[in-house]
Amino acid sequence: MITWAHVILDLPEAARSADEPFWSSVFGGSLADPWDGHPELASFLPPAGDRSVHRQLVGDGPPRVHLDLEVDDLQAETERLRLLGATPGRRVGEEWVTLSSPGGAVFCLVIGPASQDRPPPVVGAGGVRRRLVQVCLDIPPGRSHEEAAFWRSVVPWRWEEVQDPEFLGRLVPPPGAPLQLLLQELGPDDGGATVRAHLDVGSDDREATATELVGLGALRLGEGDGWVLLQDPAGMAFCVTAHPPDRP
Repeated sequence: MITWAHVILDLPEAARSADEPFWSSVFGGSLADPWDGHPELASFLPPAGDRSVHRQLVGDGPPRVHLDLEVDDLQAETERLRLLGATPGRRVGEEWVTLSSPGGAVFCLVIGPASQDRPPPVVGAGGVRRRLVQVCLDIPPGRSHEEAAFWRSVVPWRWEEVQDPEFLGRLVPPPGAPLQLLLQELGPDDGGATVRAHLDVGSDDREATATELVGLGALRLGEGDGWVLLQDPAGMAFCVTAHPPDRP
């Protein structure tokens, strides 16, 4: 059973000096000391509530995002997901196991505490609130049916249709969970071969929040119906959306 979802920012060493202070400001807290026994990992400390976003130092390559899903039985959940089509990878004792979805999205199963307290929204300039509300899985054309079926079986949350043809739908967790999962089908001109992920920051006023994050070091790339596309200082794309920061 999946009990909590974490976001991991995989940062190459060259990106940490720019991205660590930027994301600390976005999340309204600070970066804690590295984990005992795992110096590559550190958690972003929110002003209140429990940790749900973490930084992992990786080798060369662009910065990226992956999910860690907390479970109560690592072996049983690993086997369940394998039967659903996941490919198991590296295992670290009884702490966590890395897997990949049928479309190549890397994620982890981890053992964690039984309950968590979701961090509240961050209050930014002018009293505008923001919070990391969802992870969006960007799925290449031709993989959407298989990938959506996989994630709907993996994550036992409520499936919600989205009134936009480029979005397949979203998985909405029970109240109090830190984030939801949005599934998006990429256009044929994207060129990507595997599923990747990006962060969506929900805001009371997306334009005000986008402007504030540009002031913190983000680059504005464009906008669409309900979202503003930004790039963090290390070159990783993310969005500011009109999704209320109190939900899910």
